[in-house]
Amino acid sequence: MGTESGTELRTLRPEEFDRWWDHLVRAFGGGAASAEERELDKSLTEFDRSLAAWDGDALVGTSGAFSFRMTVPGGAVVPTAGVTMVSVSATHRRRGVLTSMMRRLLDDARAKGEPLAALFASEPAIYGRFGYGAATLQLIAEIDTGRVTLAVPEGTDERRVRYVAPADVLAECEAVYAALVPRRPGMLARRPGWERAALLDPESEREGASALQCVVAEQDGEITGYARFRTKMGWGRSGHDGTVTLEDLAALDPASEAALWRFLLGIDLMTTLKVRARPVDDAWQYLVSDIRRCLPQTRDAGYVRLVDVGAALSARTYLTPVDVVFEVEDAFCPWNAGRWRLTGDPKGASCERTADAADLVLSARELGAAYLGGVSLLSLAAAGRVRELRPGALTEASVAFVSPVAPWLPHGF
Repeated sequence: MGTESGTELRTLRPEEFDRWWDHLVRAFGGGAASAEERELDKSLTEFDRSLAAWDGDALVGTSGAFSFRMTVPGGAVVPTAGVTMVSVSATHRRRGVLTSMMRRLLDDARAKGEPLAALFASEPAIYGRFGYGAATLQLIAEIDTGRVTLAVPEGTDERRVRYVAPADVLAECEAVYAALVPRRPGMLARRPGWERAALLDPESEREGASALQCVVAEQDGEITGYARFRTKMGWGRSGHDGTVTLEDLAALDPASEAALWRFLLGIDLMTTLKVRARPVDDAWQYLVSDIRRCLPQTRDAGYVRLVDVGAALSARTYLTPVDVVFEVEDAFCPWNAGRWRLTGDPKGASCERTADAADLVLSARELGAAYLGGVSLLSLAAAGRVRELRPGALTEASVAFVSPVAPWLPHGF
């Protein structure tokens, strides 16, 4: 397949992987990457969904997709193309290479019957023109553990917390994660092998911190939660000044979750707990004694694109009854363009083509942003990105789209 610039776009061959991967590393700054990371990425790569762009014998672009399933409001887990490994050589910018790869990936996702595509954007300005909307946020914090305490819920003291080697409980931790997937929009049901990504631990990327550590919470001998983290010792004029960096935490119930957070805040010689990439409604915020000393911040995280508007809007449920006609603008995936009638409620939904008059007008980008229920259609309308044609339709749809639980894409890919 050719591109607008005359380069050739073709499916990646296994024997080309090392060259393809080296191009990707160079495009993202050229830092040293470990052999462990290379081998893991190769084992997870779906070669039939990975693309290489060639200019003669020069590799000038990479991209691909992973076959995930994503939880949507209502708890359904929907086939989703996890778009990944996107790079274009600096020598071939603005020549149509990226557009051609994005076109092919979405065509392939449609052919596979995946209603959704998702990605993490290294440069957010790029992907809006391909119909991806910023659909989830992530929470970042730096907690002053010397001055912040927790008020834990009943049952916390009944949970046993103990150190374990991360690899020794990998299957049990993955079972905890899998049990949580249907509870929160945006979470990904992972294919076998993906659990190993959480244990990737090259020394070159620790920035002076410890090897990955793990504790589990248990009740009656059963693992009910886990936390993976690193520690980095530091000393100041007043004494110890160490830092804990949380990599991953999951728990099945409030008491187990609180027990893990209490442990993290109480590690000896540590004065700061760094929290990265957590859901914006994470429960610890409502347990701490002083939220200001936690320095919480939010930033964009997962971007979502509706590959098939009808199938995607039919797959989720809605907080309140809704009956609205969308006029969808989608130049990049023209099969989505036009009018769609959405009818739904908390029990289910349908979305079909219609010739009825439109109530709301919006682009695929806005529909992707609002899809998981974390971005308000009212807010998008206030920014001039959704137009209301029938009075009352905007409020009706905006309330119906809300997710009671904040959407969260739990890890990169």
